[in-house]
Amino acid sequence: MGEPLRNRDVDWDLWPVSDYVDEIYRAVQPDDDAVLAHHSAFYRRFEPGHFGRSLELGAGPNLYPLMVAAAVSRDIEAVEPSAASVAYLDQQLREGPDDSWQLFYRRCRELQPALPATLGEALGRVRVRRGGARDLTPDTYDLASMHFVAESATEDREEFRELCHAYAGSVHRGGWLVAAFMENMGRYRIGTGPDWPGYPVDADRVREVFEPVTTDLTIDRVDSAPTSDGYETTGMVLLTARRR
Repeated sequence: MGEPLRNRDVDWDLWPVSDYVDEIYRAVQPDDDAVLAHHSAFYRRFEPGHFGRSLELGAGPNLYPLMVAAAVSRDIEAVEPSAASVAYLDQQLREGPDDSWQLFYRRCRELQPALPATLGEALGRVRVRRGGARDLTPDTYDLASMHFVAESATEDREEFRELCHAYAGSVHRGGWLVAAFMENMGRYRIGTGPDWPGYPVDADRVREVFEPVTTDLTIDRVDSAPTSDGYETTGMVLLTARRR
């Protein structure tokens, strides 16, 4: 495969948003439903609006983490480095979400009845900011969420750790972390586009990275549904924890 790709080696502004959404998020797949169920069970531990300031790191064009977090968050900052993904998020918030996202929101409301009646109201709590893990200010948020980001942004073991620790450090001490990782996914493609960096992780690797910086760490996994020819995974690794 040659030299490992690092985050700086690819142009994230060229992320193929339309192809990605079409491939992944036009319907609620079983593995994404498992993520929704897992996260919703965690969020139901808290009263509505419990968290004053929440983060979605590397939000990309995926709206469902923003949906589930809206049940417990008064303000959500979606931080995303890709100009293409920022434009998509801005458009979804400004003009209203694509119809396919309503399928996800109906499922979210089944799992979290405390959510607002409409998806538009839930997303009204979201602000989009262009940036990445290295732009985060430590000790800023009450809750930080990250979905399929650190392991799909580099092939370098140390950089993966650095990205995860920047994410964990963005919450104040005792603040909560919620995350999902693609299990055993290497370099990947979306549609007919270029290769993107992927670092294969499993539950043991995620635990190794997060144990030094967290308490109350729980790690679960779910099997993945079949994926496209461009990328393959064996499941998803799901995390909740508190910053140490």
